[in-house]
Amino acid sequence: MLGKNGKPVHSVEIANEMKYSKPSVSVAMKNLRESGHILVDGEGHIRLTESGMEIAQSMYDRHMLIADWLILLGVDKETAVSDACKIEHGMSEQSFRAVRKHIVEWKRNSPYAPKGGDV
Repeated sequence: MLGKNGKPVHSVEIANEMKYSKPSVSVAMKNLRESGHILVDGEGHIRLTESGMEIAQSMYDRHMLIADWLILLGVDKETAVSDACKIEHGMSEQSFRAVRKHIVEWKRNSPYAPKGGDV
């Protein structure tokens, strides 16, 4: 999400955005670099590789579905977005698939469900 504006992303911006310590983000960046999900140039600019972009897109999709779901349940947008950040990283793939399936079926069958969109 930080890199969508086209500007270079640095570890400090990631730490600030996610509210993690700089050393924690540094360790995570090292692991992501070693696993081939990011590239870091000499100026510290972080860029996602193809595999990193796939993972990031998957997490973003997960985040958006959870946030939209919480909003549909009546949670205010700011709280829903904040809670979605917490939920998306701790939720198993199995639980996420079940939630997504439930939402899709609810949208298909409920006269109260909003039509259109990705939720």
